[in-house]
Amino acid sequence: MSVTGAGQGGVPAGASVGGSAGAGAGGGQGADPSGRGGARVLLTNDDGIHAPGIVALHDALHAPGSMPDGGPIARSMLVVAPLTVQSATGHGVTFRQPLITRDVQASATMHGVAVDGRPADCVKLALSELWGGRMGDARPGLVVSGMNMGANVGINVLYSGTVAAALEAAFLGVPAIAVSLHHGAGTPRYDVAARHACAVIARLLGRGPLRPHQCVSINIPVTEHDGPVPPVSVCPVNTHGVVDRFTRNVNPLGETYYWSAGTPLEFHATETGSDVQELFARRVTVTPLQYDLTDHGGMGALRGLLQ
Repeated sequence: MSVTGAGQGGVPAGASVGGSAGAGAGGGQGADPSGRGGARVLLTNDDGIHAPGIVALHDALHAPGSMPDGGPIARSMLVVAPLTVQSATGHGVTFRQPLITRDVQASATMHGVAVDGRPADCVKLALSELWGGRMGDARPGLVVSGMNMGANVGINVLYSGTVAAALEAAFLGVPAIAVSLHHGAGTPRYDVAARHACAVIARLLGRGPLRPHQCVSINIPVTEHDGPVPPVSVCPVNTHGVVDRFTRNVNPLGETYYWSAGTPLEFHATETGSDVQELFARRVTVTPLQYDLTDHGGMGALRGLLQ
């Protein structure tokens, strides 16, 4: 797997099948005092707990052989994901409605907690209430969000519930990785894409855990057949907006309404070496993200003007 640097700039415990919920619980960041490899992982998404992407990623995170010691990436796992599709809900959270939860068997291999809320709600609830009671220690060592059914590159990182869940975890002090899959015209191979994503995650974790507050976004290019892991490009976000289009109609009551008719991956421009260009070149894109939106370079000028 080559790497380039583009741009220069049904179980009541609810823990995942194949994990060991509550066993060998360690310190506050999912530490393992027994010395066994693998992270204690919180898995979430924005497509809903029954989506094929999260099931495929769950299975790949549990697969042996991913890490240098021959073990899986996830030693144990808790799945906490939205009950329904929450795509493009961004970083919304729920304050004035209850967050109803239920244990669900999402597939033959994966069960977890479905939350009638948004992706960021799932992370907040899991870290503050669910993890300790179900897994036996204070916090997971890693939050993984995805695998999203569609790419999250360019300005879409601001709209994405998948990325928002990862950023929420990072904000709360748990390192996080968002994983998304670019869809093409054919049928996506979620199982293959999840293996590719885990190959990259294993390399990210190869020298030890990620830092608290660290967030990384991974986008897998169109994957419709089995094959080797594509080249990896560490690259910045494309900063040009998407091309917005709307279709105008009138309902039977005479009210005008609009349907969004654009596509999320059509941009006004694409910067050289950006995540958009690299993804369309069939490379895995890896982009470090941060939740601090402060324009630190502009602070001095505003202080001089206003203070």
